[in-house]
Amino acid sequence: MGAITSNSGYAEAAQTLAGQYEALSFEQVHAPVLALFPAPPAAVLDIGAGSGRDAAALARRGHRVTAAEPTQQLRAYGEQAHAALGIRWMDDMLPNLPAVRALGERFDLILLTAVWMHLEEGERDEAMAALAALLAPGGRISMSLRHGPVPEGRRMFEVSAEETTALARRHGLAAVHSVAAPDAQGRADVRWTFLVLQACQTP
Repeated sequence: MGAITSNSGYAEAAQTLAGQYEALSFEQVHAPVLALFPAPPAAVLDIGAGSGRDAAALARRGHRVTAAEPTQQLRAYGEQAHAALGIRWMDDMLPNLPAVRALGERFDLILLTAVWMHLEEGERDEAMAALAALLAPGGRISMSLRHGPVPEGRRMFEVSAEETTALARRHGLAAVHSVAAPDAQGRADVRWTFLVLQACQTP
């Protein structure tokens, strides 16, 4: 059996997970932070895009969307389910996002939905540096941090908003919004923190 990595457990459960993701709307999941998303058309990077639910919703709103998803089964689902929307799909993942960075582009919104808690401490530092480098001037990063028991076969870490905010500041980003939220799927033992980060105005 191989080592558990940041996306372990997703390939085996891809069909089930895709159904769960698509059963929730973009608006349900991101209600705590939607008002902070840019107006279209904006360049959006959805990291850990899963089934493409959020990428599709953002594309429908008129954004130019790049969806990075390392799990082939989920990426294939998203490419097929949302084929008509012009989403650019990429096989890439944190902490370094080499394929996305090779594009030489910057993004107005970077979305990390239920992604950050998969990274161990050293990876989080690398990942924040990569995110900061990909952010356009005035752009924002929206991420949700999961708190609760770790499903079997997955790799997750308990990451606080305070730790993440401090790490972001070391990479020139400031938290402009932080809010706790219940689980959109109704799980009583799972809760979330939504963080929105933006480039600091002063050093």
